[in-house]
Amino acid sequence: MLDFRIETFLTLCEEKSYTKTAGKLCITQPAVSQHIRYLEQYYGCKLFYYKGKNLILTKQGEQLLKYALISKADWNKVTDTLKTETGGGHISFGATLTIGEYVMPEILSKLIEQSYNNTISMLVDNTETLLQKLQQGLIEFAFVEGQLDKKEYTTRLFSPARFIPVCSLNHEFARRCVSFDEIFSQRLIVREVGSGTRGVLEQVLLEHNQNIQSFSQIVEIGNLNVIKNLVGKGLGITFLYENAVENEIARGLLNRIRLSDFEAEREFNFVCMKGSQFTEKNLEFFERCQNIYHSNASDPSSFPVLG
Repeated sequence: MLDFRIETFLTLCEEKSYTKTAGKLCITQPAVSQHIRYLEQYYGCKLFYYKGKNLILTKQGEQLLKYALISKADWNKVTDTLKTETGGGHISFGATLTIGEYVMPEILSKLIEQSYNNTISMLVDNTETLLQKLQQGLIEFAFVEGQLDKKEYTTRLFSPARFIPVCSLNHEFARRCVSFDEIFSQRLIVREVGSGTRGVLEQVLLEHNQNIQSFSQIVEIGNLNVIKNLVGKGLGITFLYENAVENEIARGLLNRIRLSDFEAEREFNFVCMKGSQFTEKNLEFFERCQNIYHSNASDPSSFPVLG
């Protein structure tokens, strides 16, 4: 069990207020102060300081936060393992929308067919939220797209992925090669802030000295199927990972825009907390998923390989 004073420290890091921390933990504010003083005396350093009215972590506090989050995640894993009656254990992980909807179903079906002796829980959300859940110990690892600070995590490349512009079959861009400057006259239908897909698009546009605000109109949608449906009706263009739209392109529902001087390839990555006692076990699951993915990639009846 995680020390109750570390729990107080983690809550204070999240709430940035002694009063809110006391309320959330159902203890008194003096008790919160006492827990923090104990930790500061134990470690021989200040953990917080005030800048104006804002409570800020010291460098030592940031270090403790990093290790405390890892410890909390590991304790959550121990608790889940001991409480699981099947003996197989419990795996809780996250996947971004593209990976969760278009990559993981085949992998999970193969694991089930192989009688994988673990209870599996998969949370599908955007990259930013999944990394937060990972740091909070609510999931053990995640398959994410887009940018992340690899120094903060143990990471492995799951697969390269092409990022492409898409329009409807009847759109004017479907019939010819398009210059990069032309796309900004269009309505852009795009994922929400915090999603890996949105982050990649922002990065790609920045490389061309542009940004999302350069488009004539922006529509933000947090659902890939809705985005594809709107684009298919000719209501705008979008940028998505190729594997998320390859079925629609093959069926003639969507069209890849031939954008001159444009190539974008990014990574789908596996991430878990650096320093976790369960890193080796998490990497074993990653390798098993990757082996299934690449074996399916060579099978014409399954989903195609990315990249």
